Amino acid sequence: MMKRILVAEDNDSNYMLMSYILKNRYECIRARNGQEAVELAESEKPDLILMDLKMPVMNGIEAVSRIKATNPSLPIIAVTASAFDKDRVEAEKVGCCDYLSKPIGNQNCLNTIAKYI
Repeated sequence: MMKRILVAEDNDSNYMLMSYILKNRYECIRARNGQEAVELAESEKPDLILMDLKMPVMNGIEAVSRIKATNPSLPIIAVTASAFDKDRVEAEKVGCCDYLSKPIGNQNCLNTIAKYI
């Protein structure tokens, strides 16, 4: 049985890249904003979430905070184009277990996911 990864990403080309990296290894579910990520985390029961921090409707930090409130053991990896340490610190504070910077390298992405599922 393939593990499920929820990819919370509002940008189509970024999602296409992530689904390409993950194909044949994981089942991908997409959320286009933070609110959708919170809802899909509950209904789809993913094994891991890749959470873009900058999204419409609800940002990734708020979404992680809400998901962790009901599912504290679910691994969530923050994904962002921002190189600022404050974003990493904020992501860790709300419960992200790791951090990937865009542009994401295939092997780095797969190795990071493999640490958690």
